[in-house]
Amino acid sequence: MERIDLSVLIVSYNSRGQLGGLLCALKQELAGLHGEVLVVDNASNDGSADYIAAKHPWVRLLRSPRNLGFAAGNNLGARHARGRWLLLLNPDAVPEPGTLARALALMQKHPDVGLAGARLFDEEGQDQPSARSFPRLSLEFYVMSGLAARCPKSRRLGAMDRTWADPAQAAEVDWVPGAFALLPRQLFEQLGGFDERYFLYYEEVDLCRRIQASGHRVMYWPELRVRHIGGVSARSVPGAQVARAGSQLTLWRARSGLLYYRKNHGLLAAWAVNRLERGWHALRELRARLRSQDGKAAESRQLRQLLVQAWQDTLGGRVSPPTPW
Repeated sequence: MERIDLSVLIVSYNSRGQLGGLLCALKQELAGLHGEVLVVDNASNDGSADYIAAKHPWVRLLRSPRNLGFAAGNNLGARHARGRWLLLLNPDAVPEPGTLARALALMQKHPDVGLAGARLFDEEGQDQPSARSFPRLSLEFYVMSGLAARCPKSRRLGAMDRTWADPAQAAEVDWVPGAFALLPRQLFEQLGGFDERYFLYYEEVDLCRRIQASGHRVMYWPELRVRHIGGVSARSVPGAQVARAGSQLTLWRARSGLLYYRKNHGLLAAWAVNRLERGWHALRELRARLRSQDGKAAESRQLRQLLVQAWQDTLGGRVSPPTPW
């Protein structure tokens, strides 16, 4: 049987426009490596799966009859993977030439690393948040209030996205985004993969907590460079509100946040983070009304309604709503 060192897992939903360039780049990158690419198509309606089958028959294509979400989609791909290492890669994240070879070399050199992330850049070449701190109530407040944005070099106020840190310096961190995440397949299997209650968002945060609890490190390695667009699949969901910051689906993010806080910090923490955000948007709505800014007031009111819905949908972070969300 052919030796496989690296299995690249791509969970795709309506990502046809990004997959062509990514798969061509991966084919070149894997030419000198023992690797494979698996694409889990989450019931896309844009012809993604047929496109891959016709234009990239070398890719192992797994067609899901329904949208499994990011966590369950990656778990499905991992069950079919044969590589020693798994690379979780978003359809809109393209590694620069040489990145995969460097990533494997670093993992072989550091066997105590349970998961590693890359330096992410947007389309203009600007740094994106690539290594973050575990969420907690104080950090949520700093971000919501704008203090984190106004004081990015403060270790305290800028802790959530580590904006104080030099992005060119490698570091052991709490967690890295799932747009590019490399980890040993054996460890992923030992931990039971992703918690599938997270349909989208927070699943990698939860996994990194469990990886660290198992005695392994989570590393940010800036020599691994990846161009990442972000939010492509989210913007294809009809009728859903996408946050301007981070291109996240607001309701889905709030649901997963409650699931995360309830699981890792308890009911009181889940209640507090939900009420904090609802209270903040209530104040924003009031200010907008006083300034006759009807559009901003309506936006804040809608956000509060979504946060209330997230609390009800998850029973305060206790259960995951039926999938697909």
